[in-house]
Amino acid sequence: MNITIIGASAGLGLETVKRGLGRNHSITTLSRTGIEIEENRSLNVIIGDATNKADVLNSIQGADALIVTLGTGKNMKATTLFSDFAKLIVELHSENKIAIPIIFVTGFGAGESKNYVSWLVRLFLKYMLKDVYADKTKMEEIITHSDLNWTVVRPGRLLDKPLTEKYRTENKLFKGINIGGINRADVADFLIKQAERQTELKQYVGISEK
Repeated sequence: MNITIIGASAGLGLETVKRGLGRNHSITTLSRTGIEIEENRSLNVIIGDATNKADVLNSIQGADALIVTLGTGKNMKATTLFSDFAKLIVELHSENKIAIPIIFVTGFGAGESKNYVSWLVRLFLKYMLKDVYADKTKMEEIITHSDLNWTVVRPGRLLDKPLTEKYRTENKLFKGINIGGINRADVADFLIKQAERQTELKQYVGISEK
């Protein structure tokens, strides 16, 4: 498959690139900076801006699936990155009809899931990541009100541990759902497998360790 990953230079995005290559896919990336990874003939790195129409359109040409792993790193300031990208991809869809699966990563705590986090996470989101998660929620709202072939993935706290391929996913919210820590490598595994076969079409999926 040809899979495009937007926001791929570090963290979860980079892990998703590695997992995609490991599963023998051709990967195109779009990010502001280069990717520190061994040279690979199946990897096409595009330096650009996820809020630039021409850059995004260029990155998804010929793609069979799109994975969006945009992030702000350690920057906790107010942002419009997520909602700006959402508006742009919906605009492109209205002009070009994007029929491929699109898997968006936000976080458990965005949208309605904020009512199902632990008290400690609730405090952290309220006082540290309030503005970032507000914009992630806007992205979810814009995307889910479109007719794109979307899946929204909401991982718990991201951890730097090896791939296990053993994790739990939930596409319904319920009391005691307990979405906790999850390895970036395992989230990447789920994202690539959804790109291969979108079993969670138009679902919000929480993902956590078992």
